[in-house]
Amino acid sequence: MNPNTPLSPRPLHHLSDVRHRILTSRQLREHGVPAATVAERCRPGGPWQQLLPGVFLLHTGPATSEERLHAALMYTLPRARVPAQPGPTSAAPRDAGADSYGQAMITGPAALALHRFTSVPSLLSLDHIDVLLPRTRRLRPTGFVRLVRAHTLPRTELLTGVPVAPAERAVADTVARMTESAAVRRLLAEAVRGGHCEAGALVGELSRARLLRRPYVADAVDALVTEGRAIAEGRLYEMVRAHALPAPLWNVELRLPGGPFLVGVDAYWPDHAVALELDLRNPRQEEDPWSEHLRGRAHMERLGITVVRLAPGMLRDAAALEQQAAVVRTALVASADREPGAYVVVLPR
Repeated sequence: MNPNTPLSPRPLHHLSDVRHRILTSRQLREHGVPAATVAERCRPGGPWQQLLPGVFLLHTGPATSEERLHAALMYTLPRARVPAQPGPTSAAPRDAGADSYGQAMITGPAALALHRFTSVPSLLSLDHIDVLLPRTRRLRPTGFVRLVRAHTLPRTELLTGVPVAPAERAVADTVARMTESAAVRRLLAEAVRGGHCEAGALVGELSRARLLRRPYVADAVDALVTEGRAIAEGRLYEMVRAHALPAPLWNVELRLPGGPFLVGVDAYWPDHAVALELDLRNPRQEEDPWSEHLRGRAHMERLGITVVRLAPGMLRDAAALEQQAAVVRTALVASADREPGAYVVVLPR
């Protein structure tokens, strides 16, 4: 029998191409193929092959990267459940997405390859594919599938029809298996420089994974935060220049006359009593320094100084720069309708 011949009682032509080539044992039974026939077709020299327990490739030759990704996800499905396959009269199905595989998603280097990172191997050259799934799932790693378990799963992203972990989570899962400081530094740098994720979000994910306890990761994070600040400051300079905002005093600290330090800010407009700060907290810091910073901000606001706080993600592209420039301009204009702010001493930071 031709292995591509549609099987009864439900033909396979309604499936997407990759779903036509990768099926579980349960799906094959539902299409009228008994276990004995599957075993016969998967014998040496046969037209099919078993990629993973309960997951079959319906052609000879090596599996493509797309087939391996979907097979890895198919393996994680409970044996009593498979992705919904609409019949010929059903409404147009959704593409194979996050819902098709329950909560499972690709993470680690395979996910980074789908996110188009250049510092990880190509999908075809990866020996293993990491799949993130709930900690409660009872499943063993097998073949080319490695399992990463979590109490709380992130929101999935759909890339080329495959549910994938967000870039920062995929980076953290990749770093967890890395031991070379230079390689970790390159990966973190690409994540930020390439615009895949913000430094704060990435470092937060590394912190939740308890990876900052590793000295080579902590060192790479310090460099990452420094670089993230430089990138964000460059965008901030561009925002002020491109949108013709008044020139502020850059990178200063504010103090009361003869009194204590209030806070350091990234930009300050003394004639308008408006301060701007970038939210670039490093999760490696202890809680107290940041709490002290928050107290300083609250004190400034009591003194009549308007504080505009921006996260780096708010300065990511031209549209975002325009929007935040409008926020700053509004604060500057509104200063004319307020009581003058208290006098503060401005010093280089």
